[in-house]
Amino acid sequence: MLPKPIITCAVTGNITTIEQNSHLPVTPEQIADAVLEAAEEGAAAAHIHVRDPKTGRPSMELDHYRDVMDRVRRKNRDVVINLTTGPGGRFVPSDEDPRVAGPGTTLLAPEKRIEHITILKPDIATLDLNTMNSGEQVVINTRRNTAIMARAIRDAGAVPEIELFDSGDIHLAHRLLADGDLDGPGLYSIVMGVRYGFDASPETLLYARNLLPKGAAWTGFGIGRSALPMVAQAWLLGGNVRVGMEDTVYISKGELVRSNGQLVRAAREVLRSLGVEPATPAEARTALGLA
Repeated sequence: MLPKPIITCAVTGNITTIEQNSHLPVTPEQIADAVLEAAEEGAAAAHIHVRDPKTGRPSMELDHYRDVMDRVRRKNRDVVINLTTGPGGRFVPSDEDPRVAGPGTTLLAPEKRIEHITILKPDIATLDLNTMNSGEQVVINTRRNTAIMARAIRDAGAVPEIELFDSGDIHLAHRLLADGDLDGPGLYSIVMGVRYGFDASPETLLYARNLLPKGAAWTGFGIGRSALPMVAQAWLLGGNVRVGMEDTVYISKGELVRSNGQLVRAAREVLRSLGVEPATPAEARTALGLA
């Protein structure tokens, strides 16, 4: 078991909407403030998406990422910054011809999906390995594209955090390791509770953990109602933890969360009930081999 669990706060994501929770951070200023609040409450790392400040819709605009990072770093030089590369992999077949992309398709070349990583050089960049149903849409991450992105993230000096939604993703990770596209044993996130992916249960988390490369660092987290229960389960199985408004809009049944900081506080209380305090940013950097 780890000496101390690292809490990552995923502050906004690209699926949660302001219609679901009006407290969702949208503008670069709001997202940066959410990161800073989460860090004050005990998060050692922040996982960051950006949004169009006018519409609240997901964005990949480089200037928004730069703005968020600059605002955070002006006030906090320690918190680990983890930028997403997830957007750009969604396909929506048109009703008339399923071979043709319909409205909502975001497919982009892998080089475009990691452009902000190569320029801004965060501490960590996520790398999704899932190809799966997502509602009525499909997420596509081919081996070729993930290999290109993995190498680019590494060349930028960032650590890839491999996002795993089902067991096949772990087998793909082993292939990327064997081919030299990833350095081992690696850093992983086991995502639970997404429909058509890993179920949010102790049995599933144990199964997924046991498929990881020996010696891998990993985080386990749940979506929606499983968010806080999976904090306890991940720690008990030797992993790090994650919470945030990307993953849930509720703090308890029927009660909307007011901020990302509130979720981090709740995660700390869960960990304290198990007799452990979370890692500081400095401790997290040492554990993950970050500069």
